[in-house]
Amino acid sequence: MKPKICILRSDGTNCDFELSYAFEKAGGKADFVHVNQLRSKEVRLSSFQALALPGGFSYGDDIASGKILAVEMVSFLKEELEKFRNKGGLIIGICNGFQTLIRTGLLPFGSLGKMDATLAPNDSGHFECRWVRLKTEKNSRSPFLEGIIDRGWYSVNHGEGKLLAEQKIIDKIEKENLIAFRYVDEENNPTQKYPQNPNGSINAIAGITDPTGLVFGMMPHPEKFVDITQYPNWRREDIKKPHGLSLFENIIKFLKEIK
Repeated sequence: MKPKICILRSDGTNCDFELSYAFEKAGGKADFVHVNQLRSKEVRLSSFQALALPGGFSYGDDIASGKILAVEMVSFLKEELEKFRNKGGLIIGICNGFQTLIRTGLLPFGSLGKMDATLAPNDSGHFECRWVRLKTEKNSRSPFLEGIIDRGWYSVNHGEGKLLAEQKIIDKIEKENLIAFRYVDEENNPTQKYPQNPNGSINAIAGITDPTGLVFGMMPHPEKFVDITQYPNWRREDIKKPHGLSLFENIIKFLKEIK
């Protein structure tokens, strides 16, 4: 059977269809679930093998991006989330989903209910909508990065994407190999320069995992490049495979192996 993925929706979610398409193209079965369905127990998280938080503007990004959804998850779904994690369930958040996971405390250290970092407004002072290069971290704890192109193109669409934390937290993230992706320049070197680093994220961090590698978040959108024609320069560059597709294929392969 195809692995089941819960695509979590709330008011303001708008990248859910793209995320569902990416998982299904990779061989999974994606179901749309509103957060109220989990709160009411109409749908149980235990029915799924993966929980995916899409991009968008949950609850209009009131207070801060992803904040209200994060409070909702910690306040009403904490026990179910803990059970889901304990059984080895995968949790992935992209863009607004990443912002939510950071604010629940699930990232970077799995401390549900305790924030150790934040995603602050971009250094540019405005919303960034562009394609950027990402470098895959070879020593990442994530089990989903094998075979992913070393430097790939990904779309960013965010106003609050700067990973920010105390230096001791950044040092711990680095030491524990929790970084999955970094923003890089033309020479494939991590960069703080704009626009290659679209938000000024510390140490050019674009995506991280928790210590288990099973909670994963990133600001750029891999689901927006799973078909060649989604990339604007697809006819000019010799691209053999969409750069975001391998991530979803690896996730589905992993979920099938642990069934």
